[in-house]
Amino acid sequence: MSNSLAPLDSALTDGPINQLLAMGGPVMMVLLVMAVLGLITFIYLILVGAVYAPRLSKKLKNVITLWQHSPADVNPQAIRQQTSRWAKLNPLHGLITNTIEARQNQQDDGQIRETVARDAQQALEPFEAPLKIIEVIAALAPLLGLLGTVLGMMEAFSAMAATEGRANASQLSGGIYEALTTTAAGLVVAIPFAALAAWIEFRLRRIHKLVNSSLVTVLTASAQAFAVATEAASEATTKAVEPTPSQPRPKAQDEPESASHSRQRFAHATG
Repeated sequence: MSNSLAPLDSALTDGPINQLLAMGGPVMMVLLVMAVLGLITFIYLILVGAVYAPRLSKKLKNVITLWQHSPADVNPQAIRQQTSRWAKLNPLHGLITNTIEARQNQQDDGQIRETVARDAQQALEPFEAPLKIIEVIAALAPLLGLLGTVLGMMEAFSAMAATEGRANASQLSGGIYEALTTTAAGLVVAIPFAALAAWIEFRLRRIHKLVNSSLVTVLTASAQAFAVATEAASEATTKAVEPTPSQPRPKAQDEPESASHSRQRFAHATG
């Protein structure tokens, strides 16, 4: 029985985790956990981004174009009913339809803009926490590597102090090897995660710019369209109120002239 368990014990003792601990000490284990956590966070972020990231689909472009030219022909309720479940997961779809519906209901512009800003911020919140985790890992990994370097050098000088300066090369090389290993491991973990954090931040800025430009287009187009409609309605009302032209009235000065002519005739007849 003991002979059958011997290979298992040797596999556990000589496994990769124990080798990493032997190479860099406990700091190496912390770096390994951080690397695994960062990789899981990045995969989660990719999956969440593929499903819940705001994106401007062809249907939303058509809705915005129709809203720019003819706001009265846009029906938010019909758009929601005709949208598939997959498309409803797009936060930008709800932002645009809700903004159009609020604009058609003639709500206050300030209230609409506050609601849109709050909803847009909530749409980007699922991506902020994973980005922060990756940024923290990229920042802490070199510091942990530096900590391992300090611990390794302390071990080397401790061994030298224990032997009163007569430490052999193997004792000194062990501490220096641990110090250099943790430094290299910290840089290996930090460099790719720093690049991933920069790439994710760039993608989030593009998404934020896309959401802002789409919503500003909806608000600006609706304001212009409603202004034109209001102006046309006022012109129609003004034309309806104006009176119809009547026959021209005789000049007021004609009456005195006829009266003077009649007086002259009467005077001539009597005189």
